[in-house]
Amino acid sequence: MTKRKNDPTAAKPLKTSASGRRRKSLYSQADIEEIFRRFSVQRPEPKGELFHTNPFTLLVAVVLSAQATDAGVNKATRPLFAVADTPEKMVALGEDQIRDYIKTIGLYRNKAKNVFLLSQKLLSDFGGEVPKTRDELVSLPGVGRKTANVVLSMAFGIAALAVDTHIFRIGNRLHLAPGKTPDEVEDRFLAIIPEHYLFHAHHWLILHGRYCCKARKPECEKCVIADLCRYEAKSCDVPAALVELPAQII
Repeated sequence: MTKRKNDPTAAKPLKTSASGRRRKSLYSQADIEEIFRRFSVQRPEPKGELFHTNPFTLLVAVVLSAQATDAGVNKATRPLFAVADTPEKMVALGEDQIRDYIKTIGLYRNKAKNVFLLSQKLLSDFGGEVPKTRDELVSLPGVGRKTANVVLSMAFGIAALAVDTHIFRIGNRLHLAPGKTPDEVEDRFLAIIPEHYLFHAHHWLILHGRYCCKARKPECEKCVIADLCRYEAKSCDVPAALVELPAQII
């Protein structure tokens, strides 16, 4: 990602959408750098909240997390992974028993089927190993681009941005990376996030949305980027520069 030579503080140009229109970030390059610098101070080593023990259990947990809370998924997966933490064990457990373990999670019937089928496919096509490319990951039942990006980042240390409901909200609410679809928001974030902050950006944005820039009522008085934020309906007028950084949550 190259900077404009004549204006180092100018916002980076965003990719053109399929319709030919550009939806630009309202922030300068300097603003974006400062936003992610503050996130890095607030949470130097951010971590995901889904319980897992290896790449396979992470993959399963992320598949199960669709339209469910991490806490709810963790409650179900801890006993499940105690008996089935590999594709072989998951297939041996069978779809019916997988369903019994995860029945407290929304859409559990379809998710149980996908977990069983993806475990079979891992054995038949990938030697029982979770693949390390996005194209291979999305070939698995129940795995979309968002799930693949989470696994690439968390399991294999590959910088990727998974746009969930929190990141989608932040991108549009703050006019930071506006887009009509998760893919558009992902493209726009990738166009503006400084490369040296990209690896942790996924978790910083999710945790910011989960604990501060909440869906119903953002807690702007706790926000570390309040003075930079372009959201029109802030819940307070206190600039972040006057607010002490909160203790690291994760």
